[in-house]
Amino acid sequence: MGDVKAEAKDLENTILLQLKDGVVEIEMFPDVAPNHVARIKQLVRQKFYDGLKFHRVIEGFMAQTGDPDGNGTGGSGKFLNAEFNKMPHKRGTVSMARAMNPNSADSQFFICFENANFLDGQYTVWGQVVSGMEFVDKIKKGDERNNGSVVNPDKIITMRVAADVK
Repeated sequence: MGDVKAEAKDLENTILLQLKDGVVEIEMFPDVAPNHVARIKQLVRQKFYDGLKFHRVIEGFMAQTGDPDGNGTGGSGKFLNAEFNKMPHKRGTVSMARAMNPNSADSQFFICFENANFLDGQYTVWGQVVSGMEFVDKIKKGDERNNGSVVNPDKIITMRVAADVK
């Protein structure tokens, strides 16, 4: 992981997401979503995301994770007020999942496989994959007929703030 760390611009605002196939480097955007970035870092430092499932994965759309219950209904227990911004939902965008209430984002997030501009301005974008997208592409896909629900889903192995990686 030394090479990945060396490439990062701002280690305090870079996430290293270890998946089964490799490390994904995510650049966070504290300038456009400061509260979301702060909460994600807090959860990462608590190792909240380690071992969580990619419970909803839709081919050509996105992979969603961050639910300790593993079925899309759970979270960390702390809702965040929306920080909708002008960042587009494109390939590699990392954005918060939420319920109908705009201020219902908690710990669940998704990574876009492809452009999804129909989501722009309705979900809080807080990061962008800057390397390792090929590993995101290999996350086990779910059944589109069942809203992307995945049987025996892939998991986050570890998720770390790059500044904390020795």
